[in-house]
Amino acid sequence: MNFTRWSARLPGTQRRAAARTDQAVTPDRRGDGSVPTARAEQLTDHPPSAPAVDELPVREVLERVPALVALVHGPDHRLAYINDAYATAFGGRPAGEPAGEALPELRELGLLPLLDQVLRSGKPRTVKSRKAPDGRSYTFTCTPVADGDGAGVLIFATDVTDHAEAAERVRASERRQRETAVTLQRSLLPQELEQPDDLRIAVAYQPGGTEAAVGGDWYDVITLGGGRTALVIGDVMGRGVRAAAVMGQLRTAVRAYARLDLPPHEVLQLLDGLATEIDANQIATCVYAIHDPNEGRLVYASAGHLPILVRDENGTVLRADEPNGPPLGTGGWMHASGSVPLAPGSTAVLYTDGLVERRDADLDEGIEALQRALAGARGTPQVICDRLLRSAGVTADHDDDVAVLVLQHPARTGADGELFRNAALELLGGVEAAPRARAFASGVLSSWRFPAELHDLGVLAASELVANSLQHGTPPMRLRLRRTDRRLIVEVTDGDDHLPRRRRAEPGDESGRGIAIVATIASSWGSRRTPGGGKAVWCEFALPNKPS
Repeated sequence: MNFTRWSARLPGTQRRAAARTDQAVTPDRRGDGSVPTARAEQLTDHPPSAPAVDELPVREVLERVPALVALVHGPDHRLAYINDAYATAFGGRPAGEPAGEALPELRELGLLPLLDQVLRSGKPRTVKSRKAPDGRSYTFTCTPVADGDGAGVLIFATDVTDHAEAAERVRASERRQRETAVTLQRSLLPQELEQPDDLRIAVAYQPGGTEAAVGGDWYDVITLGGGRTALVIGDVMGRGVRAAAVMGQLRTAVRAYARLDLPPHEVLQLLDGLATEIDANQIATCVYAIHDPNEGRLVYASAGHLPILVRDENGTVLRADEPNGPPLGTGGWMHASGSVPLAPGSTAVLYTDGLVERRDADLDEGIEALQRALAGARGTPQVICDRLLRSAGVTADHDDDVAVLVLQHPARTGADGELFRNAALELLGGVEAAPRARAFASGVLSSWRFPAELHDLGVLAASELVANSLQHGTPPMRLRLRRTDRRLIVEVTDGDDHLPRRRRAEPGDESGRGIAIVATIASSWGSRRTPGGGKAVWCEFALPNKPS
């Protein structure tokens, strides 16, 4: 085979026919079955002292370069030449055979289709950092070469093993850091979601794809007692372990503030100050909402977060836009609470920006798309949650963290409805209100068919709470009894905002024992201030488990 005919035309060089005719080919390696090699020798006694680049013997140059070089020609890519570096890396190769047989390493690397593309298009192609069978990594550049009688491809492979290993070490370090952040964040999120009596709740958390650093998205569900539930979702700006750590501190603080049973805007006010103390440069958004089944509304406050979406039983979706204050950590802002209806049969969605924000679309467009998806979503909260993620195109490769919290207030009827009952009595008059309250409580609990022991405990708790309100509170006063499938709730409200506290009564004291008695007999008790002034004092009794 005439290598001179198939030698590559390197960029910027040309062959000189006269110079080619003066060169002679002398084989260096014989009898070993490898590709024959040749060395160009000057036949004249007076070689030029400084030959031009295009006068240099091409084969002599290719033999000396440290990169791997191979030359193939024709539609089946028959091997014409390999240099010493190629033979050292992969061994000798028989000339004249198709590349699929002569160069099996190219077949294993999937480069044979690339040779076809280069031959057809006449344009060079490069494949970066492919790991070859010898365990080393190479970057392959395939360049078309042409002669008067046909065409071929020059394969040029550069050893990039050191670079590839360094890049892999960097990627491994980044993966470890990301796994640490994801593990930290998941450990700071609720390990077991609380399920309130009156709501059905599902959540989804999807960290950003493998190339994205984890963010600070979080959610929480907190049962406040008295049948009320707090729902929280937030997003700490930034990425990595720092964002996850700040998220954990904020979530812990929210749970602590929730135990104070404060209105949503007061919780955000406290949280805003704490965010500034944690890190003045770290900004976070948050929505804190409270559901009270007796009110049929979702009372909320937002600190720069995306609006809550609520779909009613008719399929109409309402966007709770107002009020919305600045993000946490900005300081100097008085947050306010708003409310949105959440009647039986309604579904609400709280979410972070990863669900609706896209680089190529306006944020409002993403929220509108989510509204349309919610309007058509039916089923359990988990089914709706999964559908919203699919409609937003959230996959494992999504480039941002996503947190979604879906809650339903089921419309209960039939036997299920019998398990959720309410009864209330306005406490009018003076001391005669106490016996009326006891009689009312006894009649209601009997109609609800509670066991005798639970009946007696409920009547006693109602009597003590009413007596406490009559002595220390002001009108208007109300006794409310509520049962769910899990508990009995007794609540008394009045117009005085002084919250009672449990204390030890001395032997000679005539008062101070009512709250102590309630705290002793009930599963839990608490008090809170009500909107517009006044307070509510409540206690709960766990219902006995039904025999299976």
